[in-house]
Amino acid sequence: MSNKSYKWKHKLHEIIYEADTKAGKLFDVVLLIIIVLSVLLAMLESVEHFSNKYALFFDYTEWVITILFSLEYLARILVVNKPIKYITSFYGIIDLLATLPKYISILVSGTQVLVVLRALRLLRVFRILKLAHYLGASNHLIKAIKNSKAKIAVFLYAVIIISIIFGTLMYVVEGEENGFTSIPKSIYWCIVTLTTVGFGDITPITPIGQFIASAIMVLGYGIIAVPTGIVSAEYIKSDKDNFNNTDNDINLNSQHCSNCSVNNHSDDAKFCYKCGSKLHYE
Repeated sequence: MSNKSYKWKHKLHEIIYEADTKAGKLFDVVLLIIIVLSVLLAMLESVEHFSNKYALFFDYTEWVITILFSLEYLARILVVNKPIKYITSFYGIIDLLATLPKYISILVSGTQVLVVLRALRLLRVFRILKLAHYLGASNHLIKAIKNSKAKIAVFLYAVIIISIIFGTLMYVVEGEENGFTSIPKSIYWCIVTLTTVGFGDITPITPIGQFIASAIMVLGYGIIAVPTGIVSAEYIKSDKDNFNNTDNDINLNSQHCSNCSVNNHSDDAKFCYKCGSKLHYE
């Protein structure tokens, strides 16, 4: 690759993937505006009055936004050294799916499937995180959730067991005549009650059933607090560890390695901490 070509590729990579430069921030802001506009148009298009009156406007605007998304997706592939890694990444898949609805509409009549795919564009709003100055705090939260996954898994397993036991018990106590027509449906009722959602489509009639339901409701409030407490404790622990080690996750920015695609480098980093590739072109 020639020196001129490398400069062009690196500059475009800096604009698209990073938010620490003026050009990068402007790109992210414009992209965010387009995403919000796309979501608003999708919402308005679902209103029959607007859809009938402004059908052509919605169609043309959707094509313009789709083309912009497509160009952005192609640009992200061109400026990285390992395109497959981006294409198969979470955001790479989301970016691809965000461009598909309008193209699919050419081949498939009807909008039912397209509406579902279009809703995925809402996930692109998370790119605004690249503009935030709290990358370290977000890393702590992610780390806390990862460290809590074993405890949360045990907690969820316990909730499932409780739901099966109480659901089966309610099936025996209430019976089919009161709406508990099967054990799975009774377990469904127990989960709805335990999570304090309470749709009210099935309600216990007998005094014993109402007593059991009351116990499940009270238990539900306690259960809601458990995962929050687990994650909070891990977050506080992570925060203390970070305070004791001031070099950990301090002054991180949005620098994105074009070679291995990792993020969260320190402000003064000149080389990628994972693969050693140069981050800045001088």
